[in-house]
Amino acid sequence: MSATITPWPAALAGTPAVAVIERAIERSRLAHSLLLHGENLATLATVAHAIADRLLNDPRHQAQHFPPKQHPDFFALRPAGKMRQISAEVTRDLIGSIQVSPQVSHRKVAVVYEADRMNTAAANIFLKTLEEPSASTTILLLTTRPYSLLPTIRSRCLHFRFTDAGSETLAGADEPTRAQWKSALADYAGWLQLLTAGVVEKRAVADQLMGVYGLITRFNAVLAAATDQAWKQQKEKLPDDIDDDEQAAIETGIANGIRLKLFAELEHATRDFAQKRLLEGDESARRSLVAAVGQLEHDIGLLRLNLNEAAALENFLLSSLRLWAKR
Repeated sequence: MSATITPWPAALAGTPAVAVIERAIERSRLAHSLLLHGENLATLATVAHAIADRLLNDPRHQAQHFPPKQHPDFFALRPAGKMRQISAEVTRDLIGSIQVSPQVSHRKVAVVYEADRMNTAAANIFLKTLEEPSASTTILLLTTRPYSLLPTIRSRCLHFRFTDAGSETLAGADEPTRAQWKSALADYAGWLQLLTAGVVEKRAVADQLMGVYGLITRFNAVLAAATDQAWKQQKEKLPDDIDDDEQAAIETGIANGIRLKLFAELEHATRDFAQKRLLEGDESARRSLVAAVGQLEHDIGLLRLNLNEAAALENFLLSSLRLWAKR
């Protein structure tokens, strides 16, 4: 293999999943359809590009090396438009492209980013391709929500899960943004401490409400800064032929991914606090906090229906106050 070959994500190199894939590629026995899923779409994309590089630039069949996204036999399908969907029309275009013979390599590779964004018509069209795959073609489906895909699509793919265990939530953000989020989490823990203290004076209630909107403002500031920084980094790596709709969809996807990670950290912080209160013998506090986490999980689900993140966070924090008032 060329020294310029796309590396695996550092945290995944040498893992069993990567070892299985490398061995299958070396033996020319890799399945024609792989479903790559996990929490981080960027990690899944890096894995897909590493697989594509090894398949398309096999030195046993091709002397010249092309970066995977610039390879003539590499094809991509992404969500586009404000609804961030993969339409039937672009799906048909992809299928038409992979049905022709390879131009340079002995294989073709198609990567479907955020495969769960296929609308019903596109999914049904794509299913026919999986049932009757084109010769010498490998299809890689990337998703953070595998169970949003049709069961018939999932059943026709070999599944690999890749996690970002130990990765930093705002790894691509600058130090001030990470410090701001760390400070916000510390203040959130302090807000929980006040919430569970049982103080009911009017001034204390007012402070708690002000704390709610202060946390929302800081959450939005961190999200905006982290998204802007991640998008600038990603934009430099995009191929020149991506249109404005596809760029908008990618930027929205980046924002959604960061947003979900931030909410997940809030959820973990709340659970950890609830567990601490249980160890202190405060079962009532723990139950209220667990109920609040249930509300947060519900609101996170609504984010996928385009609920504004500020509204979701406000609903969660105010619900926490209401739950505590009922104790």
